[in-house]
Amino acid sequence: MRYLALAADYDGTLASHGRLLAETRAALVRLRESGRKLILVTGRELDELRSICSDLDLFELVVAENGAVVYRPSDNQVQLLAAAPPDELIDAIRRRGVDRLSLGRVILATWEPHETAVLEAIRDAGLEYHLIFNKGAVMVLPAGVTKATGLAAALAKLGLSCHNVVGVGDAENDHAFLTMCECSVAVSNAIDALKQHADLVTAADHGAGVVELIEHLLADDLAGLEPRLVRHHVLLGTADDGSEVRIPPYGGNLLVAGSSGSGKSTLATAFVERLADAGYQVCIIDPEGDYKVMENFVALGAAESAPTVEELAELLKKSDINVAVNLVGVRKPDRPTLFLSLFARVQEMRVHKGRPHWLVVDESHHVLGASREPASRVAPEHFDSMMFITVEPASLAGAVLDACDTVIAVGDDPAETLRQFSERRQLPAPEVA
Repeated sequence: MRYLALAADYDGTLASHGRLLAETRAALVRLRESGRKLILVTGRELDELRSICSDLDLFELVVAENGAVVYRPSDNQVQLLAAAPPDELIDAIRRRGVDRLSLGRVILATWEPHETAVLEAIRDAGLEYHLIFNKGAVMVLPAGVTKATGLAAALAKLGLSCHNVVGVGDAENDHAFLTMCECSVAVSNAIDALKQHADLVTAADHGAGVVELIEHLLADDLAGLEPRLVRHHVLLGTADDGSEVRIPPYGGNLLVAGSSGSGKSTLATAFVERLADAGYQVCIIDPEGDYKVMENFVALGAAESAPTVEELAELLKKSDINVAVNLVGVRKPDRPTLFLSLFARVQEMRVHKGRPHWLVVDESHHVLGASREPASRVAPEHFDSMMFITVEPASLAGAVLDACDTVIAVGDDPAETLRQFSERRQLPAPEVA
């Protein structure tokens, strides 16, 4: 399952006139029952939200006050992500005749056209605050506090990545958190600027639009939307005509094959670095210890110490940690069996957390070779979002070749590489210029 959480705005999105309709609530319940998490992301003050929404227990977490507060309904735990506004700022705003001023735990809120007076008060107080607009409302928050920062804090609590989240909203203040989500959705009543940047605009408005989105999620995990999500596709290189060649970050399997010294590792490293830079979690299985000096990666295992499944699982708990698993300290005959144990734990994590997003198997023939018995126990459908790197396609187990949908041939004889692959898959070999 790719999308493990739905992050939704409240007013104008889930709610109509401040209330959650029965049909919307029923759809949210169905989504929860599918194993997905619900996160509410709202500009409302928490106490006000509690008074108007009796269904907060549906949500795993609530991000309130436009990203300044995280609330867990199950035990009423409240976490402030910024300091309360100082009295001098409140007094300075009121002295300028702003009488409609609401005070939250962190947020200050008023209405247009008071934004000019508020900005003057911030300037005169010498404070680092910013304004966020929401269909006529003016929210005053410490610099850097947005719905995106609040959602990031909530996802960290849940051990989830933003790449496994669908976000839905309707107004100006939803831009930040929708941009960080893997799939961004605007309900049909959303402002035009939000709809222009969203990956999907629902046909229905308000809660009915969210119900429409949930039905899509439950039907196929939004697989039909993949052609629209090109903003996440990872650059591989450029074709002869200058056009970019990009790889979708989910669902496919790459085979990189070519002779030793042909540049396989260079190409793989560049692709992996781009995945990591984009925030996708990567785990590399490295039989020969080639990736121990990669930036932004934690090395697990060494020549004198074999890695363990438990150590890998512990490192991967944090979505911002990438791991290179060094198998040099493992006897060559034992590597295929250890790999299957590591692979099983990765698959288990993917079910519950949706990551690591990519698994890279360097020198794949060491652990998934055609002649290695453990490899025969893995079916092609078990491979997903993986990169296999080897010298010759013929050296790999048939299940690996059957799972690959993109082949990158590197070196002096790409035609032979593609011929081997095509022969195994019973496909006509492509011509190589």
